[in-house]
Amino acid sequence: MEIRPFCGWRYRGSAEGDVSALIAPPYDVLTGDDKAALLAGNSQNIVAVDLPHVPPKEVGPESAYRQAADTLNRWKAEGVMVRDDKPCLYAYQQTFHWAGRTYQRRAMLCGVRATELGKDVIPHEHTFDGPKADRLKLSEHTGMQLSPVFGFYRDPAGHATDALWSAARGVPTLHGWLKDVEEKLWAISDPAVISAVASALRETPVYIADGHHRYTTAMNFARRLRESGRIDANHEANFVLFALVEHTDPGLLILPTHRIVHGLKKTFAVHRLADAAKEFSWRRCSVEELDWRDTSGWLRKYGPGAMAMLGADPAEVWIARLKDPAAMTAAAPDQNDAWRALDVAILHKLVIDRDIERWRTPELFIEYTPDAGNVLAACRSGRVQLGVCLQSTPLEAVETIADTGAAMPHKSTYFYPKLATGMVLKPLDL
Repeated sequence: MEIRPFCGWRYRGSAEGDVSALIAPPYDVLTGDDKAALLAGNSQNIVAVDLPHVPPKEVGPESAYRQAADTLNRWKAEGVMVRDDKPCLYAYQQTFHWAGRTYQRRAMLCGVRATELGKDVIPHEHTFDGPKADRLKLSEHTGMQLSPVFGFYRDPAGHATDALWSAARGVPTLHGWLKDVEEKLWAISDPAVISAVASALRETPVYIADGHHRYTTAMNFARRLRESGRIDANHEANFVLFALVEHTDPGLLILPTHRIVHGLKKTFAVHRLADAAKEFSWRRCSVEELDWRDTSGWLRKYGPGAMAMLGADPAEVWIARLKDPAAMTAAAPDQNDAWRALDVAILHKLVIDRDIERWRTPELFIEYTPDAGNVLAACRSGRVQLGVCLQSTPLEAVETIADTGAAMPHKSTYFYPKLATGMVLKPLDL
């Protein structure tokens, strides 16, 4: 990939560089109530610009995007935001807790040249037209890339990582808290450091972890600008704002996305599902012997693909594992072996799309959560009859499937925590 530093726009923040009240989660995980709460805390929170239309699943009214652009331009004029006068790479660190452990994830915010998907930039999800139309309107009106695409890459020798983080010393340029995550940013303008990092990554592809719609929008927008003659191939708009994380970073955490299945007939019970799903081995457990903070930790001992099925009776927990991979070959002949080995794929192809069919009602829908405690609570409440807890999808599986050009099943990965929006914005300089 080809990376490039940029002169970012940043909040001035408090005298100590605290931007806690100004940053926000990514736009696509926020509701209207979330936006209102963030703006009630500070009217200059980035959601005033980054989330002009709720929900952002389709394009909104033109006036919403004009208002977002007007707000951003006012902040620039009033000095709420300032621009770095030298091109920078931005070292970005998040410190957080999960399942009783403390993690740090280190990323680099930079521009990555927008290329067609599949070589230098590798996806693992399909995209939809509605969200891309929303992001395109926002880019056109603001002339800014507001939130980074989340990517990971391989740097076995550590040259890029070492060069960047050896320069990220002392007091950070900006810092803050977003919920329970500590956010820190260092602006690095040293040309020698920038050159070393860019050289180390020249032959390295980046895998998109999160932000497929943002990347595709930026790529298509740059192509349209080139074709219209507004920019050339070296223009800033050809480079997409990324947060790049080295794939061995201990903070590159993927959480499982569990399922809560609503709308099954009252006759459903997990033990009846166990009788019907003959391709699986089944083992009954009690709620008390399981650690609900970390399902991957205890499911892993039952083997790859093992998943926990919970019924309306909270004591009814069954561990299910596919015995014969040939069942997935028959169920998904158009997919590759790596895809067919995913517990998410097995669950949907063999259980949700097939074995629970006899208990399906027209009201069936699936709720998704990374918190197994939510699954347990839903089953204990009696409002659902089936919850499924899964293991984390291995990062290597994401890479392998992406390398084949295939897409991961829906809701297969949950990279935690989400990146903050508002630490630095990348101008398109149009």
